[in-house]
Amino acid sequence: MRRTRNAKIIATLGPASSTPEALEALFRAGADLFRFNFSHGSHADHKARLDMLRGLEKTTGRPIGALMDLQGPKLRLGPFAGGSARVSAGDAFRLDLSPEPGSVRRAPLPHPEIFAALTDGAELLVDDGKVRLRVESHGPDFALTRVITGGLLSDRKGVNVPDVVLPISSLTEKDRRDMEAGLEMGFDWVALSFVQRPEDVTEARRLIAGRALLLSKLEKPSAIEFLEEIASLSDAVMVARGDLGVEVPTEDVPILQKRIVATCRRLGKPVVVATQMLDSMVHAPTPTRAEASDVATAVYDGADAVMLSAETAVGEYIAESVAIMDKIIGRVERDEVYRRIVDAAREEPERTAADAISAAARQVAHTLGAAAIVTYTSSGSTTLRAARERPEAPILSLTADVTVARQLALAWGVHCIVARDISSFAEMVRMACEAARREGFATVGDRLVITAGVPFGTPGTTNALRIAQLTDNGCGGYPG
Repeated sequence: MRRTRNAKIIATLGPASSTPEALEALFRAGADLFRFNFSHGSHADHKARLDMLRGLEKTTGRPIGALMDLQGPKLRLGPFAGGSARVSAGDAFRLDLSPEPGSVRRAPLPHPEIFAALTDGAELLVDDGKVRLRVESHGPDFALTRVITGGLLSDRKGVNVPDVVLPISSLTEKDRRDMEAGLEMGFDWVALSFVQRPEDVTEARRLIAGRALLLSKLEKPSAIEFLEEIASLSDAVMVARGDLGVEVPTEDVPILQKRIVATCRRLGKPVVVATQMLDSMVHAPTPTRAEASDVATAVYDGADAVMLSAETAVGEYIAESVAIMDKIIGRVERDEVYRRIVDAAREEPERTAADAISAAARQVAHTLGAAAIVTYTSSGSTTLRAARERPEAPILSLTADVTVARQLALAWGVHCIVARDISSFAEMVRMACEAARREGFATVGDRLVITAGVPFGTPGTTNALRIAQLTDNGCGGYPG
């Protein structure tokens, strides 16, 4: 089940992909990690799907990542008399805390935290920006607005407030319950929605307490102001273009995508590009040319992974969506321009032994034409450092921790396998050669570049590099 591409594919599970057969079809088509959307479904639903995924692991013998995506705060209007009301540009419109059903003149907005944070001139976007309101005056329990873009308002439509930082946590009570349940189930990644500031990430990390890795979704303009800090505090970052595209001008989204990807690449943090990548394939067997270019752009930019949402959750062509995304990624990575872009964008290594070893491994592998770079890791840090270098040689990662193996399913270019603990260099080299041969990375005569941290089992201590050559009897030049 070795992939021949480097960028990874995340597939979202939903009604169209909730059977063992559907899961296996998605995995065999190319999905590396699966997203469980906790905005929908019960804990029992998610547990049943996760059990299916773990069963698929046993069938295929491959570690597969599982990501729980928390809903985050949902700001919504209250109900309307008759269910809806149409407003026109230029109309005055009041929002307040009264539970009285809405009309063409006012609507309930049961979120005092919004009124507390509003400023005159701020815009409120209703129903993904289909209706736009500008605040003319406000108080602790109301806002008087002017309709900028008219349209139909209806019960429980979402409200976005792009111009202000809201005094609310990224984690609602539902999110806290969902997170605890998901961590008990054994999810590998937690995706945090509605991140506004670094403190949101710190709070989530405290609650996760090392039981999973944290992916921060950047979907609020305020988060971009703290991009460096949020990315540094996170284990990975997602460019959540759906909500981000509502709250910033459409023409800014591609620029922000490139900025976020570049920042994460510099910091060595895996980065995911998501939302509407092959959206037409929800109902069509092939994507538009623009969608194919969108996926390709994310790969050229250096994203670790691209994500499918509705395409695999509710689509009519779930496996085909993954297969086509797999083909697009593979074709881009075979383009000579891609390698030139990757090499030109490579950051200078930090002045640490771990970064120096990882940079040297890439250079040695290039000079020798090595078949693979093999990393032995206990926490994943050795492998992530290797991935940050974006080597030409594939990365074969060995770990004794199945959770680490699943988490590394998100990282660029990494093929991870679960191996036994080791206690010596000779054993490490022998295991690397055996794994490279068994997994189809190398044959007799090929050379491997091997990195690890010593003493073995100590996280974050990448400090050793070895070169080995496969022979008929194992590894040339090394005992055993």
